[in-house]
Amino acid sequence: MPESLEEQQITVSGSALRAMRDEFQRFLMEYRFGLAEVETKISILREEFQEVHDYNPIEHVTSRVKSPDSIVAKVRRKGLEPDLASLRTSLMDIAGIRITCSFVEDAYRLFDLLTQQDDITVLKVKDYIAEPKPNGYKSLHAVLEVPVFLSTGRVGVPVEVQFRTIAMDFWASLEHKIYYKYDRHVPEELLENLKSAADTAAELDARMQGLHRQVRGSASTAV
Repeated sequence: MPESLEEQQITVSGSALRAMRDEFQRFLMEYRFGLAEVETKISILREEFQEVHDYNPIEHVTSRVKSPDSIVAKVRRKGLEPDLASLRTSLMDIAGIRITCSFVEDAYRLFDLLTQQDDITVLKVKDYIAEPKPNGYKSLHAVLEVPVFLSTGRVGVPVEVQFRTIAMDFWASLEHKIYYKYDRHVPEELLENLKSAADTAAELDARMQGLHRQVRGSASTAV
């Protein structure tokens, strides 16, 4: 028995939705591969430092690709066109990786070593370490484009890389939890305490950096 017009419409609609889903999955796949490329570069630097310099500037690395729900929420918040072409040009943080270092100079050193590689293109840099946000947030942000080679050819994929010290990361994690708890309506007193904590974290970073230089200097002298 021939399908009714309504059944045909449902079939076409279902096919279209599956095609959209498959296209979006392929879209996110590129970002997963781009993230893997950057993670490999960081892993190589980490191991080389440990083997050659007997020093590891990286405490830990975390990474993620935004979930579809998170992407949709950001598209709505920013008023973007809900198509893949718009997402490619407007959202630079779909793939993100955070490198937590022991010291501030390690953050800058790793940034230099990563961005000087000839297959990486620096798209954007925001240095919140040199110029912290008003709330005290400190981190070095960079959007790097890395090549991903697929069966269909080369694709340039943007990956946001954040460089922080342990103290900066601890502060940012606490700040995020506080803003989440208060649904972004944080009492003024708490905001003041957060800013004070950020200043304390910056002071700790500076003191620990000084101690580190003293120890490394003493070690070099002893050798």
